[in-house]
Amino acid sequence: MNTNQYVRGFNKGIPFLSLLLFLFSLNMFGYSNTYINKQQGPITGIVASRADGMPLPGASVLIKGTQTAVSADFDGSFTISAPEDAVLVVSYMGYITQEIAVKGQTKFRIVLEENAQKLDEVTIVGYGTLKKQQVTSAVSTVRSKDFNTGSVNDAGQLIQGKVAGLSISLPSGDPTAATQVVLRGTSTILGSNASPLILIDGIPGDFGTVAPQDIESMSVLKDGSAAAMYGTRGTNGVILITTKKASGSNKNKVSYSVNLSTQQISRHLDMLTAQDYKNQIAAGTRNASFDQGSSTDWLDAISQDPISQTHNLTFSGGDHKTNYLATLNMRLLEGIFQKSDNNIFTGRVDINHNMFDDKVKVNLGFLNRSGNYTTTGDGYSFNGYVYRQALLRNPTSPKQYEDGSWDSPSDIANFNYDNPLGRLNESDGQNRNNFSRFNGTVEYYPLEGLKLSALGSYSRYNETRGYAETKQHISNTRSGVNGFASNGTRETQDRLLELTAQYSKKIDKHDFTVLGGYSFQDNFLRDYFMTNNDFQTDIFGYNNIGLGLGFKKGSKYANIGGTTAKTNLISFFGRINYSFDGKYLLQMSLRHEAASQLYKTESPWGTFPAVSAGWRISQEEFMKSLTFVNEFKLRAGYGVTGTPNPDGFGAVALLGYGSYFYYNGEWIRSLVPTQNPNPYLKWEEKHETNLGVDFGFFDNFITGSVDYYQRNIKDLLYDYSVPTPPNLHPTTRANVGELENKGLEFIVNVNAITIENFQWVTSINFSTNESKLVSLSNDLYKASQDYFYTGGTGEPIQTSTHIVEVEQNVGDFYGFKVVDIDETGKWIYETPDGTRKNYDEFSHATEDKQRLGNGLPKAYAGWNNNFKFKNWDLAINMRGAFGYQILNFDRMYLENPTIQYYNRLKSSEDLVYGKAKLTAPLEYNSYYVEDGDFWKIDNITLGYNFKKLGKYINSARIYTSCLNGFLITKYKGIDPEVDRAGLAPGNDYRDKYPTARTFNFGIDVSF
Repeated sequence: MNTNQYVRGFNKGIPFLSLLLFLFSLNMFGYSNTYINKQQGPITGIVASRADGMPLPGASVLIKGTQTAVSADFDGSFTISAPEDAVLVVSYMGYITQEIAVKGQTKFRIVLEENAQKLDEVTIVGYGTLKKQQVTSAVSTVRSKDFNTGSVNDAGQLIQGKVAGLSISLPSGDPTAATQVVLRGTSTILGSNASPLILIDGIPGDFGTVAPQDIESMSVLKDGSAAAMYGTRGTNGVILITTKKASGSNKNKVSYSVNLSTQQISRHLDMLTAQDYKNQIAAGTRNASFDQGSSTDWLDAISQDPISQTHNLTFSGGDHKTNYLATLNMRLLEGIFQKSDNNIFTGRVDINHNMFDDKVKVNLGFLNRSGNYTTTGDGYSFNGYVYRQALLRNPTSPKQYEDGSWDSPSDIANFNYDNPLGRLNESDGQNRNNFSRFNGTVEYYPLEGLKLSALGSYSRYNETRGYAETKQHISNTRSGVNGFASNGTRETQDRLLELTAQYSKKIDKHDFTVLGGYSFQDNFLRDYFMTNNDFQTDIFGYNNIGLGLGFKKGSKYANIGGTTAKTNLISFFGRINYSFDGKYLLQMSLRHEAASQLYKTESPWGTFPAVSAGWRISQEEFMKSLTFVNEFKLRAGYGVTGTPNPDGFGAVALLGYGSYFYYNGEWIRSLVPTQNPNPYLKWEEKHETNLGVDFGFFDNFITGSVDYYQRNIKDLLYDYSVPTPPNLHPTTRANVGELENKGLEFIVNVNAITIENFQWVTSINFSTNESKLVSLSNDLYKASQDYFYTGGTGEPIQTSTHIVEVEQNVGDFYGFKVVDIDETGKWIYETPDGTRKNYDEFSHATEDKQRLGNGLPKAYAGWNNNFKFKNWDLAINMRGAFGYQILNFDRMYLENPTIQYYNRLKSSEDLVYGKAKLTAPLEYNSYYVEDGDFWKIDNITLGYNFKKLGKYINSARIYTSCLNGFLITKYKGIDPEVDRAGLAPGNDYRDKYPTARTFNFGIDVSF
């Protein structure tokens, strides 16, 4: 069964089960006629959950032995005509089915018990579904009822802290920011470490493709044996998103939800105030000229009281033959800073149609998302320099000088020092974007057990952006730009075609499924931009960029550029699932694919096998005496995936434009070699082994899993120095290196309390990860040294922050180690050999640097709790990261008392090591590398559920929640959840948009 069938099946919930029962009963129409003739009148009732008394909308009520069945309404109520001696079969997915004799009664209240073993009995895997007991890989599923609640930037925040081994963070509070996703560590040393492949109903996308309110479930394929079915696309893992689907329950339904939220900066940096400046002047530690007579809270000056709102309207209806679901979603998001926002409008339609006696099933979908947001920088939303300047600005300076200028001559003379309000008010920009996707699936069932499927999709993204700076902007008053404008546009297209055939058969105790398929995907990108300056007027902004004189005068601020790229991927794949007697499980898959990035290489095709096996020990006879064991399964898997060269045409020699030279009276631009040929380029290959255990004890009172994995990414791409001649270019890209990731993951779920009117379910997850560079050279290509530097402090310190070295962990900070301070306020250092040296003796050379910590957490943890008391529900979600360090850029730049011309942290007045104030200049050293361990009470949601309100409202819920609520840490910065992607994790950059605490109030209503 492929993903799309799962979407139309299991995720429809109970109406799908009702449909199966209905189809089954068609074969029993003989009995049906007998009962129909005996019908006496209507029977009414309500179906509810015993755990919390809440109604079970969509529950199936079937007259046993007939085809007569109905689905419960949104309030759990039903009406059905049945004879006196009939038996009602009442069922709901995840609950134990009941049979109730009518015995002449006409009103019923039917209470169903939860069946913990069935709640997650179906799991999405690549191109299909499996019963949970049959899964042999590391797969985790989170359903909508367990999502984090509130105003979120994208769908990634819905599952923060809920999947062991999956790190999802939001290091920025910008409303346009996306979550940062890392699954089981670093995967490459060249290019970016990409996020996992995200598929929405089987189609590639990202966490922003669909509205978070439109998602039914997410499944995470973590190990190589699970992800290998997706080949190169699954190298970093796979996240399968299933959207909400129509039920086909013969009911037209409307639901509406609204969420209102506001935000505040989660933690403030404690900067010197105007009064502090005056106290320093009085104490003689600051010149009196620094008092400009005002008292300004610059952070408050650029901030706003944001009000964000999200509205979601859903229509659904139809019957078994044809049904539909349509959603409209509007998110109007405001940030904590002025001129930071994000407005997103999404519409989605999903239509299902069954024909030819259900032998053919057709699904058609259309999605459109349009958005716009304000920009205060060229090519990005909120300019981080505004925040930096709000911290640096003299608190005694006025918001604006009396002559209307934002900066005084002395301000302008200072390096990178200006008025943040000037940057905001003298810039104007807008980004407008639109994404649309058409998709369709046809499934054909020619004979029992055989399914033929075709999936096709076409996605297109268009973006236009414009940005302008006036003559009063600091770019002119300091650099003479005389007005600046920029325009740009981007277009991407993605086409996907997948054809699959699947055959399932069960013979005695043998159960097997065979799947084969073909996939073709191509991507197109075109990006164009233009900048100009020297405008005679500010009136037109970026709307008439041709008025600038920059091009005519040859200004360095006038530029035109663009790029076009096209890639494609062709794949053939197959998989066999086999089980014997429900105890012994085997899965084998193979994917063979070619990527256009490997054009002209000797091996453009890659072959990626995977195998996994499981043994359900709990089903063995020798386990029957251990009645407390419900499930105990051992799993083992091995899989290979690949990654091609991130740049196209890597195998051939390339020429590019170089410098100009003067010849025969004119300037001519030269052509120079930009790349050496290497036809032996091939796929980077990730080889992953996973060992796991699934368990359930005491009637599934406790369930969970444990996994240990080891990933070896072989044939890593790297640019190696080569001699010239014979080579024409000084570097050649080759597959040489190797990375290793290994770790442990476990999750434990406990139905802690289940009594009348009260329920407590708790879940704890924990994971570790260690990334190490195993090698960087071979006999043919040798790196000039077995390490390289990466990361950067920015100006004015200007040095690297990390080292990546063979046989060492990825993410190591590398700099000078300080251990004390002398009486004059100068650092005392410790050299790599352990020798202590004072400031004047220390050479400050590269060889004096050493490892100062690591920016990747050694461990992650999450603790999720859900409580229900009558109609109340409470969710408390917590998570943390441990065993890592952070380079605090704010302290490094703002905690040095020798700096006078911009503002500082109050802690700059403290005695370093309790001895003296610092007198040494700005420097990157171990004093600013802090432990980053933290524990967050991240999401708290309290809700109340109404069963029925009046005549038209079938159900309603109100709730309030807090995101990023409480933080426990020793880290002195704003938020210890900093950038962890790439090879320089743990840098808490000073220009980043501060993270926010969000307060929500929401209402969900169904009609």
